[in-house]
Amino acid sequence: MRIERHFTTAGQDPLEGVAFAPRDSRIVNPDGSVVFEAAGVRMPADWSQVAVDIMAQKYFRKTGVADELVAVEEDGVPAWLWRSEPAEGADDSSGEIDARQVFGRLAGTWTYWGWKHGYFDAEEDARAFHDELVLMMATQRAAPNSPQWFNTGLHWAYGIAGPSQGHSYFDPEFGAVRQSTSAYERPQPHACFIQSVADDL
Repeated sequence: MRIERHFTTAGQDPLEGVAFAPRDSRIVNPDGSVVFEAAGVRMPADWSQVAVDIMAQKYFRKTGVADELVAVEEDGVPAWLWRSEPAEGADDSSGEIDARQVFGRLAGTWTYWGWKHGYFDAEEDARAFHDELVLMMATQRAAPNSPQWFNTGLHWAYGIAGPSQGHSYFDPEFGAVRQSTSAYERPQPHACFIQSVADDL
């Protein structure tokens, strides 16, 4: 595929013109008890409080994000698309605290798999795809469904694996369906399925 840029410029940070600011998110019950609280999370400055609350409460990964990551070199993949894993001895008890982490893990993962499957004509198309998606999410021009926000990119960005949950995937190298060996390397990021309907009237 060739990817044409509409909102970004080649060679520039896609978020260069987007202001980010520390925001607080606090959700309380009618009785005043606190359900969730996060102070100083970094969000696009023009996002509504509702959008901030949803991102901070629902979509930020709360644990397993290491304080030091290392890139995992992979032949045939551009260095900027290499996945990451925790450095030896890193503390992985933290979570995401910046919306840019979320935009990066989603767009990075989509672009990584697009590259692996040969979707892009050239590296510049992969970069354009990545950059356009990052900016569109940050400016609320586009958004994926909830399972994407929850699960996509946890393995690619942070090396989070998790036990296998019975997911399957098609392996084009072998031309066969295989069982996923972890929850997040090839997650199940779909909310709805179309299944056959039996005529039992």
